[in-house]
Amino acid sequence: MADPALDDLTRTVTSTIRLQVTEPADLVLSIAVSADRSPTSESLTVTSDAGPVEPTELLADDGTRLHRIPSAPVGTLVVQYDAVVPLGAPPEPVTEVESIELTRPSRYGDSDRLAPIAHDLFGDLAGQELVQAVVQWTLTHITYAPGSSGPLDGALDTYLSRRGVCRDTAHVVIAMLRALDVPARLVSVYAPGLAPMDFHAVAEVAIDGQWYVVDGTGLAPRGSLVRIATGRDAADTAFLSVLGGRAALLSVQVGATVDPRLPADDGLALTQIR
Repeated sequence: MADPALDDLTRTVTSTIRLQVTEPADLVLSIAVSADRSPTSESLTVTSDAGPVEPTELLADDGTRLHRIPSAPVGTLVVQYDAVVPLGAPPEPVTEVESIELTRPSRYGDSDRLAPIAHDLFGDLAGQELVQAVVQWTLTHITYAPGSSGPLDGALDTYLSRRGVCRDTAHVVIAMLRALDVPARLVSVYAPGLAPMDFHAVAEVAIDGQWYVVDGTGLAPRGSLVRIATGRDAADTAFLSVLGGRAALLSVQVGATVDPRLPADDGLALTQIR
């Protein structure tokens, strides 16, 4: 649901990734804003010890932009991305295919394993009331704790441990809702107002045929989020994939600010990523 009061917002986003490549590596980056956005300015530079490296841009069906470096040279590699992004149109309505595919279990959104729990907790709810109840449960029962989860943890693992980071809470929301036949997907975003600042993960859920964003951490206002990648779960939205060779992550720095102000957000009102 578009909020006219937000129309003058502009987001400035940056990310810097430093890698140590020890064997020529096939790298894929997912840090540029989604193809459905129209930045007023944007740059992506990749520099190795030997000089500039030119990545190839690939466009996924969902608008995710991937930048591939098929043969990153040995040495230090620095990736710098900057963009200024005004608010745009809300996401396209839910398609029939999405309504099918995004109610199925996925690698981290293991809704089949959480189905009995979801039905026990929320089985008598529907629509916006159901979504708000799942988000509120996640906010009050899952502790945000950096370093508490691993790359293999799915929604059930987070439900059992009651601890995790943004991707973990997003997976819990996604899995709970899919278990109740509500389409849900994961979105990686730049998040002005987030503290500590980093890449952020939220969920988008289908209500009355439209995609609305919910955040199981409540750490950043949803009205200023900037979409990067969209997928079934974190397996589809990683900011870096090493497909061959060897590369170690040295550091990641992310920045996201908004002008003229951060929007208010109660965490529950229907909000769309723009």
